[in-house]
Amino acid sequence: MIRNAAAFLLAMPLLAVVAADAGAQGTYPVRPIRLLVPNPPGGATDNLARVIAPRLTEALGQTVVVDNRPGSNGNLATEAAARAAPDGYTLFLSADAQIVISPHLYRKLPFDVLKDLVPVASLVSTQMLLAIHPALPAKNLQEFVEYARRASPPLAYASIGNGSQHHLTMEMLKRRAGINLLHVPYKGGGPATVALLASEVSLMFGGNSVAPHVRSGKLRALALSGKRNPAYPGLPALSESYPGLEITPWLGMFAPGGVTAPVLEKLRAETGRLLADGDVRERVRSIGGLDPYVTTPREFAAQIRAEYARYGEVVKAVGVTID
Repeated sequence: MIRNAAAFLLAMPLLAVVAADAGAQGTYPVRPIRLLVPNPPGGATDNLARVIAPRLTEALGQTVVVDNRPGSNGNLATEAAARAAPDGYTLFLSADAQIVISPHLYRKLPFDVLKDLVPVASLVSTQMLLAIHPALPAKNLQEFVEYARRASPPLAYASIGNGSQHHLTMEMLKRRAGINLLHVPYKGGGPATVALLASEVSLMFGGNSVAPHVRSGKLRALALSGKRNPAYPGLPALSESYPGLEITPWLGMFAPGGVTAPVLEKLRAETGRLLADGDVRERVRSIGGLDPYVTTPREFAAQIRAEYARYGEVVKAVGVTID
């Protein structure tokens, strides 16, 4: 009897630790959560964060604070997320480029996105339009490809920057279509679109910066980078001419690697619920060019691995680096 009592007293500290740990997991969260955003206030990523944060605050019962960490093409925020404690109190709202492209452009990043971050949930997707200046005689993608093959010197295309998704997508098209084009990088979608409108370049992939000009007839759209979209009736997808060439930019939520399964499951469940809410979906769409994008954790992880490998091949083939 005395022996059993002594054993129980010795075990009490361990039992207390186990109970405290179980209680912490069961009641997560018990303090505010910060949501890292790799862009300054005002852009699409920041706007999305400010739609999601209040709803997560309501669902989780703790304040979700948006923490803007711009700099180094998003790498500052990515590093902060990768180095944060894996306790569920630091989350990272990232565009796909930070996860599947940047690691191939920067040779000495102090983190490994595939090991140091874990996907929580996909959030939204968007589209890129292949737009040309209407002075070109091509009326569709096939006519453009034939025209580009004969062009001498090669037609010039704009991108939002060297190594950007817009740049690499055009390089994929060049390879699949067997055409030669001259890359002219600009500092963002606005300057690139201005150059296209002024006929300084002949074409570009773009999103919100080109869409209004396509609708007004100042630019001509030839294809969508992803799937067909009711917003552009009759406009084909690239993959209809070049199977497998489908680029659908997305934004997703990540956490530091090592976050426990119960915390991940809670975050995923609440994120899925808010994306299913009609009001949230409308607010997401009102940001411009964004659509709610819901996948399973397995699907999202597989997509990340596949895109990471694809962009790695393209970056190597093009020979582009930033550092």
